[in-house]
Amino acid sequence: MEYKILDKEVQQYINANLQTDLHSLLLKKSPFAEVSMLEIVQQIKGKKVALKKFPFLLKEEIIFPPNLNLEQASSQATAEFKAQDLQGKSFLDLTTGFGIDAYFLSQNFDEVTLVEQNPELIEIVKHNWDILDRNAVFSNQNLEDFLSGNKERFDLIYLDPARRDEHKNKKFLLEDLSPNLLQIQRQLRKITDQIIIKLSPLIDISYLLSELKNITEIQIIAVRNEVKELLVFIKPKTLKEKIKIVCTNLETNESSFSFEYDTEKSAVSEYSEPLQYLYIPNNAVLKSGGFNSVSEKFTLKKLHRNSHFYTAEDLKSEFPGRILKVETIDSKNIKKGDQFNIISKNYPLSPDEIKKKYKIKDGGKDYLIFTQTEKNKIILRTF
Repeated sequence: MEYKILDKEVQQYINANLQTDLHSLLLKKSPFAEVSMLEIVQQIKGKKVALKKFPFLLKEEIIFPPNLNLEQASSQATAEFKAQDLQGKSFLDLTTGFGIDAYFLSQNFDEVTLVEQNPELIEIVKHNWDILDRNAVFSNQNLEDFLSGNKERFDLIYLDPARRDEHKNKKFLLEDLSPNLLQIQRQLRKITDQIIIKLSPLIDISYLLSELKNITEIQIIAVRNEVKELLVFIKPKTLKEKIKIVCTNLETNESSFSFEYDTEKSAVSEYSEPLQYLYIPNNAVLKSGGFNSVSEKFTLKKLHRNSHFYTAEDLKSEFPGRILKVETIDSKNIKKGDQFNIISKNYPLSPDEIKKKYKIKDGGKDYLIFTQTEKNKIILRTF
C-alpha cells in the first residue's frame, strides 16, 4: 500500500512541527493536497508516544495508528521483558493490534503468524515490519474465523483480549472480553501446548484460577511501581505442579519476588512493634496477595494484619519495595511548618487531614508515616 504520509515533504513538515501545539495545528489547513492535517497530527502524536513508550519505532518511514491503538499497545519495556526465554519454531498472535508484543515475543521463533481483524491496522503493522526487516504471515480476519480454518499447531499462542465494549466501557470478566477466553480455551489447547494471555492488572487472581484451566504461572508486571499488566501462562501440567506467582517491578533496582500460590494459604506472619527498618512492598507484590509469603521469605514481621507494613531489625536489601530506616515519634514532636512527605495507611486520618491538623508542609526528603500496630496507633519518622 502506498502511504502519502511518507512523502519526503510531508515527513519534513511532521518533523518540523514535533513541538508545535497540536490543537493549533488542527485549526490550520494542510499544506498537502493528499494528506489531511488530522493525518499529520496523528503521526506527530505517534512519534511523541514512541519516544517514551516504544523508542525502537523512532525510524524513518514508520507509520503510527490512531490514538486508541497507541494507548492499548504494550510498552517496549514490558514487551522485552515478556519475551525473555521464549523460543520455538512457530508463534501465533491472535490479537496483534499495533504489534509491539508480537515484535518482541516472536524474535526467537522461525515462523510468525499475526492475526488482526482491523484491515487498516494490519496493513500498518505489515508496512512497519517491512521497514524493520521482520518477516511474518499477516492474516486480516477475526480470531474465530482464523481458528475455524486453521490446521496447524503452534509452539506458542499469544492473546491480548480487548477490554472495552462497543461503548468504550472497561470490562474485566473473562466472558466479557473479546475474544471470550472461556469459549475458546479448549480450542486453543488443541493447537498448542503453551498459551500466554495478557490481562488487566485489575482482574482478580483467584477468579482467574477458578475459570481458566492449566494455569502454571501468573506474572504481575509493574513499571516504576505502576502495575501495567497481568500475564497468564497456560501449559499442560501434572496434578502435583504448583501455580507460581511472579512479581516484577521494571525500571527499578528491585528484585523480582515469586511464591507458590497455594503456599500463601499456609504461610504465617508474626507481628511486632516497629523495629529499625520499615519495609513497604511494591505494588506488584501488593497485587499478588502474597502478604504472608513475603513476610516468611524475608523473615519480616508485620505491624498490623491490615496494613501490609513490615519491620525488621536488620537490612534485607533484596526486598521488593521500599526500605526505610524509621523511629517512632510522639505527635508533640511535630512542629508547625515542618516539611514532610505523608503516608497514611490503616489510620483514621487521610494525608490531607494530617497536614491540616499538624500544619505540616508537603514535600522534602523525609517521611512521616501514620499507621497502627496490633496494639497502638503510631507515627514513624524516617531518618
